[in-house]
Amino acid sequence: MTLFELFGLLRKHLVLVIVLPIITGIVAAAYAMLQPNVYTTSATMYVLQKNDAGQQESQDLNTQDLSLSSMISNDVSTIMTSSRVRKDVAEKLGIEIFDDYTLDVSSEVNSRVITLQVTGRDPQMAADVANAVVEDVSDVAAEVMNVESVNIIDAAAAPEEPSGPRRGLYVAVGVMAGLFA
Repeated sequence: MTLFELFGLLRKHLVLVIVLPIITGIVAAAYAMLQPNVYTTSATMYVLQKNDAGQQESQDLNTQDLSLSSMISNDVSTIMTSSRVRKDVAEKLGIEIFDDYTLDVSSEVNSRVITLQVTGRDPQMAADVANAVVEDVSDVAAEVMNVESVNIIDAAAAPEEPSGPRRGLYVAVGVMAGLFA
């Protein structure tokens, strides 16, 4: 089939080529509009480790210190998403279903700084959950690990704009699906 024949075929079915992407785009837009807004907020914290008895903290960081910092941050990140912390926060805030909130924890390599992102349908409650998790993980980490505290660098604030769903992306994918069909 030559390019000229392909364009002839497209012209012959022009109505289908135009209508199908429009219909799938409208269906995708309707689906996207039915999805509730979600809001994402974040808090950052710093993990402060206790020194061993009698040891002075060195001003120089060596490879072992950086590796230890990374491991401690990873451990605190794991504790942050544990069921114990979730249960404590749910009781403190009076939340029956904690599954409505998504917790995403990340830490930079060779750093004691941890970032917690909480996503939920209510912006203020998402911020409250993030701040409560940070407060609770400090107590749990001090009890379970040899961590002095988890200090808050930036507390979570209620976001003003929704972070999702990305409705434009839904429509674009719908139109592209119609074009492919």
